[in-house]
Amino acid sequence: MTAKSQGLRLNTLGVLLVAACFLTAYATAWMWSSSTNGWRDHLTRSYVAGVSLYDSLRTRADPPVGVDISPLSQVAQTQVMQGDFWQLPNMPQPAFVTNVSIKGQGHDPVSGESLALIIVSDSLQYNVSELISNGRQSAAQKLGNVTQLLATYCSEPILFARMGAQDWKRIDGQDVWGCHTAPTDLRLAAILLALVALAVFTTLVRDTSAHFERFARTLRNHRRLGGPQRYPVQGPEELRDIVQAVNQYLGRERDQIAKRATVLSGVSHDLGTPATRLRLRAALVQDAELREKFEADIDSMTGMIESVLTYTRAELNEEAPRELSLTSLVEALVDDYQDTGQPVTLAALETPSFQGGGSVFMSNAGRGSLPSEQRILVSARPISLKRAISNLIENALKYGRKAKVELVATAEHATLTVEDEGSGMTAAEIEAAVAPFTRGDNTQAIDGYGLGLTIVATVAEQHGGTLYFEAGTAGMRACLKIQRH
Repeated sequence: MTAKSQGLRLNTLGVLLVAACFLTAYATAWMWSSSTNGWRDHLTRSYVAGVSLYDSLRTRADPPVGVDISPLSQVAQTQVMQGDFWQLPNMPQPAFVTNVSIKGQGHDPVSGESLALIIVSDSLQYNVSELISNGRQSAAQKLGNVTQLLATYCSEPILFARMGAQDWKRIDGQDVWGCHTAPTDLRLAAILLALVALAVFTTLVRDTSAHFERFARTLRNHRRLGGPQRYPVQGPEELRDIVQAVNQYLGRERDQIAKRATVLSGVSHDLGTPATRLRLRAALVQDAELREKFEADIDSMTGMIESVLTYTRAELNEEAPRELSLTSLVEALVDDYQDTGQPVTLAALETPSFQGGGSVFMSNAGRGSLPSEQRILVSARPISLKRAISNLIENALKYGRKAKVELVATAEHATLTVEDEGSGMTAAEIEAAVAPFTRGDNTQAIDGYGLGLTIVATVAEQHGGTLYFEAGTAGMRACLKIQRH
């Protein structure tokens, strides 16, 4: 299976998601609606059975379907009157008893006959006071409310009823309001299905979006700290096509830069022999002034080629990054310049302090400081970074006579600033000189090839940072900002 066949196109994925959402919504609505309708029909049947049961008790007519009315023996009559329900056959244990007295409207002498009702349940007592206190309802409707209430709970109640002065009768209506007759309630399952579907769809959408976000983030940091030679082809098919195109572009770019470096290396090597011959022949020139000009031109030619080769190697980004102490690197560089008598100084690192917390022994919070020998650790390419810092110091010495180096850091970034004593150029003019082979107005007085700041900017970009300039207290400040991790 190829890499391209492992993903779906976004439009196909979108259609599938819409269809899945529709089917899930339909299934959820059907489960909810069928359960609601089933319970409504179940409660309606129980209510109608209760209304019909009242008429059956009053007129001794046949009970409604599913309800059985049985007369009690004299012994059972006594036991019911005394409340000894546990002595009756087929009674639930334990027994929870609910006593109900139902009387119809006073203006109806028939429905005004009192109905005594005893509900014996194995699990609960029923709150029927509100159901039978409505004076606008008939007694039959009130009994219907009671049987509807019995059907609401999953229980197996046994009823004992006596209409007026009649004998007690046992009523068994499990086939109407019993637990086994209740419809399957799928409403909780519908809610769970909706939640699970929402979680699955959200995860799928976020995962698809995350593929694009991860690729954009890694591509944005491609040149920083040795980006991958190729990016993994994964995610939707559109993203796979983009990644493959980017991989092809990066491969061609690397090949072009490698060929350029190979050509420049060959040219530098080939020019070494004629340059040596030119130096030997220039030494034979009797005119000292003319001999110096020859030698200066030779140095300029070989120096320019070496500078271009250095810039190309910086673009190749071949050096592997490692963790190093930026503080030690800067201190070593400054010491090297000072050993040769160069006016380069390093500003003392500030020792950060922090506010401490209070305690039960002190009313004021204390203060503390980090050790003075703290080191700023970064993940960087030491050779490239050393070259960039050296270029900034060399520029400050060339154009501003002195170089003051300062190093500050936060948890995310480290910033190295090199301030000169005044080069006569503004920040905008210096930023314009970052372009390759661009130099300032004083090119006649100062040697250079216009690639120093270009190399620094390239190194800064490879380390996830930037090169910028600002006005300092004495002159211009070049700021090299890089990421620490």
